[in-house]
Amino acid sequence: MKCKICHNPSDVIFDAVVLYKYNVKYYQCKNCGFGQTEEPYWLQESYISPMNLSDTGVMFRSERMSKITTTLLYLFFNKNGTFLDYAGGLGVFTRQMRDIGFDFLWNDPYTKNELARGFEGDLNRKYDAVTTFESFEHFENPLEEIEKILQITDTIILTTDLISVPAPSHKDWWYYASEHGQHVAFYSKKSFREIAKKFGLNYYNAMNVHILTKQKIGFLGTSLFKIKYAKHLLYGSFYMINPFIKSKSITDMNSFYIKEE
Repeated sequence: MKCKICHNPSDVIFDAVVLYKYNVKYYQCKNCGFGQTEEPYWLQESYISPMNLSDTGVMFRSERMSKITTTLLYLFFNKNGTFLDYAGGLGVFTRQMRDIGFDFLWNDPYTKNELARGFEGDLNRKYDAVTTFESFEHFENPLEEIEKILQITDTIILTTDLISVPAPSHKDWWYYASEHGQHVAFYSKKSFREIAKKFGLNYYNAMNVHILTKQKIGFLGTSLFKIKYAKHLLYGSFYMINPFIKSKSITDMNSFYIKEE
């Protein structure tokens, strides 16, 4: 099988049971380290429910990423811009970012917007940045999906856990998530660099947080991302930045009132 990122040969690393019944081959690219399953014929069954039962970290993840994203946008990007949370689930993150003070909108074709109603985003316009958390590992055709996102932004902020090279065994890495079968793509740092090269982007990484952007974030940002615990520094810096941002909670509420003439 050819790698879906760099198109070099990929070797079988193991077979695993997906959805408790399908025997599936997993591959890793010899060149860039990208991991992938065989063509995922089981996906329709995997997505009977768009949010899988084992994803117990959705609230915790949104809380942490709202703080990390605040620091990133405030320090390195246009904090007064308009942003989109792509594959935004129930709207938790969009609502959190608006409560902090950023003009965030929501989009997800597969999940009902429960918490950010009234702030749906249009995919026919440009955004200063797009966030998309725990979605890249779901992409059956990663380059096609990334190209779609880059049509509406020059900056993608995402999360996905990195696969090691050589890849861990099936029993040693929970992120394969074969019980629900939705994870079909696994990225190494080198595969992200290959993606950045293909699309003319800069790549920055802090543990499982990744930025693909046409923008250069300068000496401060580059130095920060060289620090082992950069992700934790981004999280902690939120508490120094937050007092300088005005929440949209009240203005959002007022925008839904119909004023009497």
